[in-house]
Amino acid sequence: LAAIRAAIAGKIAAVPGVGQVHKYERFARAEKEFRALYESTGKILGWNVRRVSKIEVSDAAGLRCITNKWGIKGFSGMDDAAESELIFDGLIEDIGDAFRRDVTLGGVVDSTVIDHPDVAGIQVEDSGPVMFAGVLCHSARLALYTRHYILEDA
Repeated sequence: LAAIRAAIAGKIAAVPGVGQVHKYERFARAEKEFRALYESTGKILGWNVRRVSKIEVSDAAGLRCITNKWGIKGFSGMDDAAESELIFDGLIEDIGDAFRRDVTLGGVVDSTVIDHPDVAGIQVEDSGPVMFAGVLCHSARLALYTRHYILEDA
């Protein structure tokens, strides 16, 4: 699980201009400290990765198929004059492209192309404005499904 999480965060972090990337959902007691976790080049721009569900099934041969759903949340400070919504949407597409080019996350998983649910790569579940760390931001909630196999008793 840790290797999959690290591969997902690493894939996002490799996208140019993506900002801060955390392999888990970060929190802080004070707003200033929280904001600092997601600041990049003087503005909010960051992402976190979180496993949100797991389905495990077994076949008669003792092979277990594990499908994890990963939630990826991103935040970017709004700047209407700079058309920041369009820039943020572009980053989302760049992230999707990165995962499309490597469906096994460097061999860490069997695939990110899953037949149940019928999805391939990054899915955009929601996108819109939010207040984040006291700043009006664009926000995106992405999903990625990964599938890997293990032998029972492994």
